[in-house]
Amino acid sequence: MPWRSIVAPVRPKPRSERACGMAVATYCWHRHRKPARQMRAKEVHVNRAFPDGISIEQGCTRFEGVDLAELAAQWGTPLYVMSERIVRDRCAQVRQRFIEWYPGSRAYYASKAFQSLELLRIVKEEGLGVDVVSGGELFAALKAGIEPEQIVFHGNAKTDEELAYAVDSGTGRIAVDNLDEIYRIEQHARRANRSQAIWFRVTPGVDSHTHRFISTGSLDSKFGIPLEPSETPRYVKALQDCPHVQWKGLHFHIGSQLMDNRSHLAALSIVLDFALRLAKEYGLVMRELNMGGGFGITCLPQEPAPGLDHFIEPMMAMVQDWSRQYDMPMPACAIEPGRWIVGEAGLTIYRVIAVKEIPGIRTYVAVDGGMGDNIRPALYGARYHAALVSQAGSLQNARPLRRVTIAGRYCESGDILVQDIELPEPHPGDLVVLFSTGAYCMAMSSTYNRVPRPALVMVNEGTARLSIRRERWEELISREL
Repeated sequence: MPWRSIVAPVRPKPRSERACGMAVATYCWHRHRKPARQMRAKEVHVNRAFPDGISIEQGCTRFEGVDLAELAAQWGTPLYVMSERIVRDRCAQVRQRFIEWYPGSRAYYASKAFQSLELLRIVKEEGLGVDVVSGGELFAALKAGIEPEQIVFHGNAKTDEELAYAVDSGTGRIAVDNLDEIYRIEQHARRANRSQAIWFRVTPGVDSHTHRFISTGSLDSKFGIPLEPSETPRYVKALQDCPHVQWKGLHFHIGSQLMDNRSHLAALSIVLDFALRLAKEYGLVMRELNMGGGFGITCLPQEPAPGLDHFIEPMMAMVQDWSRQYDMPMPACAIEPGRWIVGEAGLTIYRVIAVKEIPGIRTYVAVDGGMGDNIRPALYGARYHAALVSQAGSLQNARPLRRVTIAGRYCESGDILVQDIELPEPHPGDLVVLFSTGAYCMAMSSTYNRVPRPALVMVNEGTARLSIRRERWEELISREL
């Protein structure tokens, strides 16, 4: 998403006037659904202070034309807010820069980043499939109307109940994580008298340049099948033993929030070598290749993320070169963006409860949310950009700047949302806005300290609607006997 310094009122344009590529692209592709290769636009990195969708109108801070203070007053705080336009524009970029560009390719929204029935319906309307990692996510995807064939089931410890549900539902692909899983899928597929398509999720042994908790492609990873020569015959034999399991190809995913393509390309090279060995030694020809996701987003204005093309173009060029060089069939390729679709589409509004100054040490700004609605700073050391908005809705740029730490309300010393940030002097009742919180915030939220989880409001072209209501105190004990 472009980030900009706000200097004047900016009214949202009608959807028809907006560029389809809203992340870091400055070109509109809706006029050229299948443009010629030489016409492809290059993306431009933008380093600005506020994300797309934020504007100042009549003294009020707005997101997609909706007053943030009015949202807080109507639905309370903390409050998740998500832009439908930005989600759709991100899906359009994936569709136009990948699916329509490379014949036979597919894209699956990694719904663990954030899943709601409304969001899933939007993703479906925009032409993307969905990947899920649990029976609950599969249940929600089916309830939202996602076609089973457009669903991929991931996970390193799928239960028998989940595998049975996936097979019986007609799930398009299951990404197999271990040897036993092949035999378990065979049992369920035989019972259902159907064939189940699978991929091998492989571990290429590449360390990604990200936090170790969200790195998944290293050799010492709980995810995936290690590419050890001694292991391959066992998996090939399992395929021979399981006639109801149909092997389609390979999958790999090396990590999340990656800001360059080096790890992707290194992993892809290793996976392609393995695919060649499967074909030559075992006669297993890779017809499909899922290259995962992990494409980074802009969380801080001084650290702009590269665009989708930065990852997609060199990876697809490598696959095409491999196909030509070794006279192998060009596999149908897939990607799985999650954070990249919803991350920058979301923000969170908090209310300042107290300001506590420790002379000569630190000033804490305590807000009414924290690690219960955004665990990522405590879990990963994730960093966010923030702004201060008055109760009337205006950015408080006239106040003197103070270096403060935004602290959450939860009974943990590590419940810090943003550390050492310069903001206009905060007062109790002010609103604090954190940007780029659309991914892995509500999805990882909890009721720790018996604090109800926030509501989520979807905004679009000056209107707002409740998408997920706020949890009630009564619901916190509803499962207890």
